[in-house]
Amino acid sequence: MPLPTIQSLPLFEGLNQHTLDLIVPRFAYESFGVGEVVFEQGAPAKKLYILVDGKIEIRFKPEDGEQLTVTEIEEGGVFGWSAALGRESYTSCAVSTMESNAFSVRGDELKQLCEQYPDTGIIILERLAEVIAQRLQKTHAFVIDMLQEGVRS
Repeated sequence: MPLPTIQSLPLFEGLNQHTLDLIVPRFAYESFGVGEVVFEQGAPAKKLYILVDGKIEIRFKPEDGEQLTVTEIEEGGVFGWSAALGRESYTSCAVSTMESNAFSVRGDELKQLCEQYPDTGIIILERLAEVIAQRLQKTHAFVIDMLQEGVRS
């Protein structure tokens, strides 16, 4: 993994070399083709992903409806955070809509890192919390727009 690439991602931006040395070896580099499913809704939540390039759609299928695209993940975005939160399964599906590359880390590896190096863990968890909060705000706005559109129809 090229270090400049990692350091340019928002989750790792500005971290000192010692912290990067603790984090980087735990991440793997993965590639996804167009239309490739990264993970299915309901599948065991094993990995957290950070998108290096490409585009990933996050899709949710309610029990009583059609599958919906909830958001699009772009360069630097984080997805699959159910694994980082210790959830058993993913609450949505992730599909690559173009050639995409990402770094991934197993949820149990991330937990171990946080337990072994609490200061580093706090930094990573705070940054993940920011990402999750931003995503929830976007998703909330998306749902409101959908409901308003449904009322107008």
